[in-house]
Amino acid sequence: AVAKRGKRTLHLTTDILDATDPVQQRVLRTASKLGVRVYRLSWFQYRPGIPLPRQIAECRARLKDLAALNKELGLCGGYQNHSGAKNVGAPVWDIYQMLEGFDPKYLGICFDIGHATVEGGTAWALHARLMEPQFSAVYVKDFTWQKKSKDWQTVWCPLGEGMVSRSYFDWLKKSSYKGIISQHHEYALGTALERVQAFKKDLVTLKSLLA
Repeated sequence: AVAKRGKRTLHLTTDILDATDPVQQRVLRTASKLGVRVYRLSWFQYRPGIPLPRQIAECRARLKDLAALNKELGLCGGYQNHSGAKNVGAPVWDIYQMLEGFDPKYLGICFDIGHATVEGGTAWALHARLMEPQFSAVYVKDFTWQKKSKDWQTVWCPLGEGMVSRSYFDWLKKSSYKGIISQHHEYALGTALERVQAFKKDLVTLKSLLA
């Protein structure tokens, strides 16, 4: 993870979604004791045949319990927006409805500009503005659209080489957000050495975008 202004913060990636699960509780209590303050949750998927508003309300109820546990432990959980027709939160407005009224110190969004652009195109600016007060972390990655067989598909690529707008980073610098910025690498990385080189290359790009 890369944090603005040179600060480093422990950021944990988890599959946590259930505050009543003993194992998930233990993970969070251990994380808190080890000094972790921000973590990413897992994410919900829509079930067929059930009205979408009802499902969002059910997800909100579960997140409310997690927010209470986070407050007890001094943690902030973040729900990441993932693109895809089955994913709750692919339309970022889903997450707004689930988090509305919650204290962002304990539950927010890991805002992923790559996935937000996949789903929202140029509307990423609306999504970013809507969710900025609840940013717990910011994730960056890039993609292109490619036609494969009869359908267009997202293909992840190095940062700065795809569809994510550079104006997002201009906006981010002017925003009130001062927390974690985490690079994601979902394109083919090759050998171990090539992976390290890709990480470094994207980091140089990220720093230039934030300069």
